[in-house]
Amino acid sequence: MPHFVKSHGLGNDYIVIDPRAIPFELTPETIRLICHRNLGVGSDGILAVAPGGGGDFGVRIFNPDGSEAEKSGNGVRIFAKFLRDHGYTDQGRFVLHTLGGLVPVELELQAGRVAMVTANMGTATFDPLESIEVEGERFAVTSLSVGNPHCVIVVPDVEQVDLRRLGPKIEHHPAFPNRTNVQFAQVVSRSEVRIVIWERGAGETLASGSSSCAVAAACQRLGLVDSEVTISMPGGQLHIALAAQGDLWMRGPVEEVCHGDFSPDLLRRVAGRE
Repeated sequence: MPHFVKSHGLGNDYIVIDPRAIPFELTPETIRLICHRNLGVGSDGILAVAPGGGGDFGVRIFNPDGSEAEKSGNGVRIFAKFLRDHGYTDQGRFVLHTLGGLVPVELELQAGRVAMVTANMGTATFDPLESIEVEGERFAVTSLSVGNPHCVIVVPDVEQVDLRRLGPKIEHHPAFPNRTNVQFAQVVSRSEVRIVIWERGAGETLASGSSSCAVAAACQRLGLVDSEVTISMPGGQLHIALAAQGDLWMRGPVEEVCHGDFSPDLLRRVAGRE
């Protein structure tokens, strides 16, 4: 069993680790090192095999800053592929346990390997917050959770958004005591929305599955889109279907990049941080 497997969903990359296969603990310090783009393997986070809880398998989701996330749409697709492609299961459907709830997944294979995953990301719950002020500018917001927190801001043109300036200020805004994921959304049509993403604990990201679900739910609540929406991000597109009972179904691709072992040099550096 390799120490790690690295995969991505539309450019949002994760390292998958089975803690039983590595000779160290996944502490915030070691997570930050492994995710570092220059000093470590480099990724937008780590997915760790965990007890199944109420699901068939369990996953813990760590941000590159060492904090733990409740749920990740790209993460659950990547983890589902890992489980099937690396022999943890031979099933095409199963349920993942995350801190943000149970996530049923369905796999689509090409040449014997998982290429697409559909996941039921649960239902959205909305907060009463309607606006926030950032540096003297007031933004209309839709604040909601899809198992993890999101702040959606509809704008005329996402290309005009200064994401690197506004993203961290909104993530850490006093209105969000546990911080939040931030999406600026441009409604192209009733079936397509363009977004840019500032992810809690990770920063600017090419794609996000939970963000896509949050934006679809928020835009439908605002009467801007229909029940099936394509979310276009810098990394590509995800398809979100909003079921009549409120469930958010996300379908999108996933690809493995590499797998391997941590070198003795990196293990020595890890040992110095434990």
